[in-house]
Amino acid sequence: MNSDFSIHRRRVMVGALGVTAAAALATIFARPASATPDAAKQLLQTLVKGEPKDGRVSLRAPEIAENGNAVPVTVSVESPMTDKDHVKALHIVADGNPNPGVASFSFTPASGKCEVQLRVRMAQTQKIVCVAEMSDGSLWTAAREVKVTIGGCGG
Repeated sequence: MNSDFSIHRRRVMVGALGVTAAAALATIFARPASATPDAAKQLLQTLVKGEPKDGRVSLRAPEIAENGNAVPVTVSVESPMTDKDHVKALHIVADGNPNPGVASFSFTPASGKCEVQLRVRMAQTQKIVCVAEMSDGSLWTAAREVKVTIGGCGG
């Protein structure tokens, strides 16, 4: 019975060593923040066609985030959410993270209202940009810079 215990213990130790090695490699080869304002703008141009106007979109985020691990962001869009006038999609990008695309959401009139709350991991001070695509084809936008004092993506 002692030998069975030793075999299981060795398997556990080898498994734990493998998990530790994988975590170390992930840390070593983590991608640096590579998004730029141009990359974020280009992504938005592929997601929506046209030039968004300021207004209708409300973006709430702290001016200063003491820790970039989980920055609270709330986005809402003024819309009656009827068949003739509703938000079809909401896109959120950040110009300083490894991937500028943060999230995209789809809505229908059955959604009732257009509001999302999420937590964004931010590596550095950067601008968050939101674009709402309406059912009539119009585009509305809001942006906010968030200053990050401690990076959340390994910084």
